[in-house]
Amino acid sequence: MTAQTAASPTATLRHEVGLGLSLMVVSVLLAPVIDIFSKLAVAEVPATVITFCRFIFQTLTLLPVVLWRGTLFDLTWKKAALHAVRGLMTAIVMISFVMALAVMELADALAIFFVEPIILTILGAIFLKETIGWRRYTACAVGFLGAMLVIQPSLQEVGLVALLPIVSAFGLAVYLLITRLAAQNEDPWSMQLHSGLWGAGFAAIALLVGSRFGWADFQPVVPGALSALFIVGAGIAATISGIFGAYAYRNAPASVLAPLQYLEIVSATALGWWVFGDLPDPLKWAGISIIIGSGCYVIWREHQLRKRATLPALPPLV
Repeated sequence: MTAQTAASPTATLRHEVGLGLSLMVVSVLLAPVIDIFSKLAVAEVPATVITFCRFIFQTLTLLPVVLWRGTLFDLTWKKAALHAVRGLMTAIVMISFVMALAVMELADALAIFFVEPIILTILGAIFLKETIGWRRYTACAVGFLGAMLVIQPSLQEVGLVALLPIVSAFGLAVYLLITRLAAQNEDPWSMQLHSGLWGAGFAAIALLVGSRFGWADFQPVVPGALSALFIVGAGIAATISGIFGAYAYRNAPASVLAPLQYLEIVSATALGWWVFGDLPDPLKWAGISIIIGSGCYVIWREHQLRKRATLPALPPLV
């Protein structure tokens, strides 16, 4: 007779969190591959076309999964409105960031983009009435100072395009803010599908308007064979990274996983140097370090406050 010992709840929880951390590491290390392919494609194809194609790829990939789950038409007018705004924000994020990649080094653009947790903290205080203490406000200010260290030389090198990663970061912060509201009672796979559908629609509108006014970054262009491969590569990388990320968040809390996002700068810098020969200068490295440090502090502080909020009250002394 063989004795079998059931795993304790604590051991099971540790296993799930460890699995979530491993999946998140893979997700964030793969994420810059999306940007590498996008940067290669944007040399020939406008950013809006790349964005439109990526949304179409995302939609076609997720559609069979959502149909199988039976959540495609689980909609109300409120949900549809939230999906529309999320799709608009995603389109803004992708178009502005890929436009920046056309002239900026990947590590520089990504470092500026990582002010997003700081922007999200401030927007949460304004719109969701979340309580933000002076420590997090100070960390936000320090993070923006770090961003300025990266932006200042970039402004001299490429002009106002260096501000596009901030536009992208702001768009992502609004997207995540709305996702907090929508995710409470919605299937995440369906949410991604609908945001892809709406994003493709807004990208198509941008292409129509751009072609009418002759804007170079919004011209409908048929990609060549090599650029089409780059766009497909970006779509595949985005799908794989997104799936790993989705399952990571199913196994571990967001507050535990969030600091790992900064590993993306490591792989982005390595890939940018390998593919394009780009490396940040010492001033930009200082700015990147400040952004990472302040962002990690904001995430850690939020985690600490949430832990305190869930602690049971102590019994009164008698």
